[in-house]
Amino acid sequence: MRLSKTLIIVIAIVVVGVLIYATCTAQVPTGYTGILTTFGRVEQYTLDAGFHFKSPFQNVVLMDNREQKTSFKTQSFSSDIQQVDIDGSINFSINKATAMNLYKEVGTSYFNTLVMPRLLENTKAVFSKYTAENLVAARETLSKTIRSQLADEMDRYGINIISVSIENIDFTNSFTDAVEQKQVAAQKKLQAEIEQGQKTMETQQQAERQRITAEAEASVKKIQAEAAAYATRIQAEAEAEANQKIAASLTESLIKWQQANNWDGKLPTFMSGEGSTSLPILNISSESAAEKE
Repeated sequence: MRLSKTLIIVIAIVVVGVLIYATCTAQVPTGYTGILTTFGRVEQYTLDAGFHFKSPFQNVVLMDNREQKTSFKTQSFSSDIQQVDIDGSINFSINKATAMNLYKEVGTSYFNTLVMPRLLENTKAVFSKYTAENLVAARETLSKTIRSQLADEMDRYGINIISVSIENIDFTNSFTDAVEQKQVAAQKKLQAEIEQGQKTMETQQQAERQRITAEAEASVKKIQAEAAAYATRIQAEAEAEANQKIAASLTESLIKWQQANNWDGKLPTFMSGEGSTSLPILNISSESAAEKE
């Protein structure tokens, strides 16, 4: 009988101990913040990671304050009214010091209640400012702009928006086909411009070669003409110098000797008078011979 009473007491003590441990202690895992509530009222302090004692009337709600990543999908329209399918992701965390305020105002489902709606709304607003053709090239700018706007809104709740990434942008098939056709046309135009440029360059090169050839031929002719003129000038100078030397060597006696040496024995038939008068010279010897006959 005593053994049964002792066993009952031991069991009662164990049960009480288990109840005390279960209701008066709490354990907060690493990377989490404990939000302490008393009869549903949020206390103005938090519990760090580790083992804690509490009142049986208090409850501990765990809030994950590690960096978290969530993917999202949405649709939007560009500024030129083209439908866009968007795939992205967001990295965020909550501030430990203000986690109790976030729990008090929003609760544990703060991401779906607060962050996601504003993320989608900001994404659509930013995308609507770009044309469809410019969206793909502006992906990094889009991500930074969405993150900046969302961070300003979430800061008051103690939610840190670490990054927003636009991972994929997809358009309707008709728009994609139109873009491809435009790219093909642009490539053909570029190819035509390149070919025309090559032809123009070849024509210019040919004209330049012809110009160089013509200039070379003109230079040769000029050199030849200058050489011929130089030779003529040298010959004329030589002849003039020779004539000067001949003229300097002539004397009156030499001239008379030349005249006498070259005389053919005939007397002149006319003689010059004053002015322009020319008088005949009578051949007396010839007339006398005729009379004698």
